Amino acid sequence: MKVALFGGSFDPVHEGHVKIVQKALQIVDKVIVIPNYQNPFKSTSTPPHLRLKWLRKAMDFEGVEVSDYEIKQNKPCYTIDTVRYFKQMYDELYFIIGADNLATLHKWRDIDKLKELVTFIVASRDGIVPSGLCIHIDIPISSSEIRQTLQSKFLPHNIAKEVISYYRMHRDMDKSAIL
Repeated sequence: MKVALFGGSFDPVHEGHVKIVQKALQIVDKVIVIPNYQNPFKSTSTPPHLRLKWLRKAMDFEGVEVSDYEIKQNKPCYTIDTVRYFKQMYDELYFIIGADNLATLHKWRDIDKLKELVTFIVASRDGIVPSGLCIHIDIPISSSEIRQTLQSKFLPHNIAKEVISYYRMHRDMDKSAIL
């Protein structure tokens, strides 16, 4: 069985993430989406349990599993450790990354070993279309842009109101704390 791991902050999950998973399912038999507890390279603004809940709603279709593995670690996890965990269960592993991550891949812990354990599937983004096994998805949106603009047009419909409400409430709380 070909299994692709798709890790990230998903803060929040958006239609681009959903389309990446749908495209990956044309290459692999199963996609395991793994929200992190805390990204070692950047911070998240939404608690892990809420991001997990949104992912489970947004990715509720055949061939997809949303795993709480990294969240259960209750600390930042490195991709190599997560891959080693799933390698115990699956022989043929793929790992989905955005093309924007290619420039910093050399900074990832044990990247040479990671390259031995997985085949990368690269999702194009911002016009960056690398060679190799690539999913071409060019949705001009990012999670940070959704948090800033509070626009729901790129959010899965079944979580859009909840996501926007959450970020609006926290933005209002941050403003009142300043005053």
